[in-house]
Amino acid sequence: MANAFFAMLFRMKYIRRWGIMHSVVPENLSTHSMEVAVTAHALAIIGNTYFKKSYNCDKIGTKALYHDLPEILTGDIPTPVKYFSKDMRTAYDSVEKAVLKRFLSSLPDELEYHYNAFFDYSADEKKLIKAADKICAYLKCAEEERSGNREFSVAKETLAKSISSLNCEEADYFLQKFSEGFNLPIDTLLVE
Repeated sequence: MANAFFAMLFRMKYIRRWGIMHSVVPENLSTHSMEVAVTAHALAIIGNTYFKKSYNCDKIGTKALYHDLPEILTGDIPTPVKYFSKDMRTAYDSVEKAVLKRFLSSLPDELEYHYNAFFDYSADEKKLIKAADKICAYLKCAEEERSGNREFSVAKETLAKSISSLNCEEADYFLQKFSEGFNLPIDTLLVE
């Protein structure tokens, strides 16, 4: 698997998310990763600006960009399956770690060191990236509902509760200030 890292990374666009659910707007891993990175970066800026935090915003955004890298090989495992039991979660974690190790080891040693750092999370980084991941999933569910797809309604409710339970003031701020914009048509968004 010599020098396969970037070739595999660029295959993210082929990994479909929400595989067991009917989607009006299909989503792939590449799009999801970009949206999570943008959202995590925003949460870090919000934390620094409004809540007296001292996050490294660029570092958090970059780490978020790579957060689902193992899914290039594992695919997007549905949440109910991934968390079906402690044994299932432990097994999946083990597979993710093995995949990550395999990908990173395909880099030259001098680069592997730098990319390894993207998977070493502080507690704050982990919390913000998790919040961003859940916010993006919530917004996807809301988008599907607006398109008349009721398939995502339970997931949307579950995600709203999950985000609230994170006790992440940055996530709460983001949803309070920005989520309404996702419900507006493009013409309304463009009007000052």
